[in-house]
Amino acid sequence: MADVTFKSIGDVLKLLPTATVIVYEVLNPIVTNTGACDLGHKIATGILLGLCGFSCAFSTFTDSYVGADGKVKYGLVTPRGLLPFNDDSTSSGGRDLSKYKLRFADFVHAAFAVAVFAAVSLLADANTVACFYPSLKDEQKSVVMALPVVVGAVAGVVFLVFPSTRHGIGYPAPKPEMTALASQ
Repeated sequence: MADVTFKSIGDVLKLLPTATVIVYEVLNPIVTNTGACDLGHKIATGILLGLCGFSCAFSTFTDSYVGADGKVKYGLVTPRGLLPFNDDSTSSGGRDLSKYKLRFADFVHAAFAVAVFAAVSLLADANTVACFYPSLKDEQKSVVMALPVVVGAVAGVVFLVFPSTRHGIGYPAPKPEMTALASQ
């Protein structure tokens, strides 16, 4: 039972944009001028939000495999299969990369990952709220602050019910038994 629980938690963590949120939170005080935004700060914050949102979506369209050399290799998921980031055709070790095809679930996972990031960054971060929504009243702020929790809970349920099999950039590497299979 504990193994199933930990695996489910790991699946959720693979899909939540934790690293992107951390990057945003580190850079946020700089680009928002700690919430005292002028037009330039709003543009910079918008660019940062866009880049981080793209990062959330892009990472769900990556996967990995263990190459012939025993090292983890990464690639972009396409309708035809995995397109390795390196051009070395021998690095796949004769593996059939067409099994890594793009699926509808990848788009669902990307949409929810971006939704979680957007909810956390746009609504739960005090600097961003002060920058973009300075006229929010205290009553409205409590409602706005609760929304990221709801979005995160819904996304967590979706990620638990429809787990991802991807092991992309920033996700845990393929299991050791996968490495043993690749070397045979």
